[in-house]
Amino acid sequence: MLRALAVDDERPSLEELLYLLDADPRIASVEGAGDATEALRRLNRAIASGPDGPDALDVVFLDIQMPGLDGLDLARLLSGFAAPPLIVFVTAHEDFAVQAFDLKAVDYVLKPVRAERLAEAVRRAARLREAVPPIPVSEPDPDQLPVGLGGVTRFVAVDDITHVEAQGDYARLHTAHGSHLVRIPLSTLEERWRARGFVRIHRRHLVALRHITELRLDAGSVSVRVGTEELQVSRRHARELKQLLMRRSIR
Repeated sequence: MLRALAVDDERPSLEELLYLLDADPRIASVEGAGDATEALRRLNRAIASGPDGPDALDVVFLDIQMPGLDGLDLARLLSGFAAPPLIVFVTAHEDFAVQAFDLKAVDYVLKPVRAERLAEAVRRAARLREAVPPIPVSEPDPDQLPVGLGGVTRFVAVDDITHVEAQGDYARLHTAHGSHLVRIPLSTLEERWRARGFVRIHRRHLVALRHITELRLDAGSVSVRVGTEELQVSRRHARELKQLLMRRSIR
């Protein structure tokens, strides 16, 4: 159950957002703030309270364009805290999506808000909150990774992981049998698993070379097939990936 804060300077939009969030069974409580300054006061109380305190917040649904301190500014401030709440941007503007995900937003919901689209953002936030704690960086790279959900811990073999998807401070591990969320940044896994044949192909994807079955070139765009999924390769990573695949094929 998530404790939420909705922030929007337009009262009708805020009331609609509060109504939709309050109707979601995964939301334990939701409060509203009419601007970033009011939100920051509430967030300071939450951070001072600690993650298990009475004033704690799990997720903030945040408009971007507001007078004074805007939503991106507020998200930047929150990123400096040791344990900030998750951020979901809710905005009428498409132009800030890249900046939003650079700030490790869980989701980016466009107005007018559809109930099913907001429910998907809530689902993502809820799953992130259920993830297990991170493995300390000082630990040796294990052959298996513990993943937890609903009080059950499973162990996923690193060799079974086909690719990894960044989700803020978390990473989603994909295997042939499903996916698992762990609280480890993609950059940490990239560093740990480089020697195991994992390579970054995009700012949001890390792929195991041994699980790539196809490399596609189409009008200047590059993609790879991993299992049943086709993943885009960014231009900055395309050349390195081609070289690595070539070396692997001639061994």
